[in-house]
Amino acid sequence: MAIQSTAIGTGNTDLYVSNGNTAVTCIWVCNTVTYNPVSPTTGLTYLDLHFVKQGDGITTTNLIVSQLAVPAGETVTFDTEKIILDNGDRVVASSAAPANLVATVSSIDV
Repeated sequence: MAIQSTAIGTGNTDLYVSNGNTAVTCIWVCNTVTYNPVSPTTGLTYLDLHFVKQGDGITTTNLIVSQLAVPAGETVTFDTEKIILDNGDRVVASSAAPANLVATVSSIDV
């Protein structure tokens, strides 16, 4: 099993590119802004997530998470379903400004 951590930009950011046949077992996305109880929406960021087949572009067809609100100081986890990827398939994310999300992807060879 391997992990890979990446800062998510406002443009499309590759979180993981499969090298061979692999399974993504979990994805964690953390908003690194400190929560402010006086202003609870400060630092709120929206996440888009795609599973992209090798050779395909980023489209709404491969969008699996659309504009998920991630509050400051929170982490969201995608661990219920596993995804099998062929060589060159990608997990791609983007966030709305400000770019304050980081992601860790756990994968295993299959």
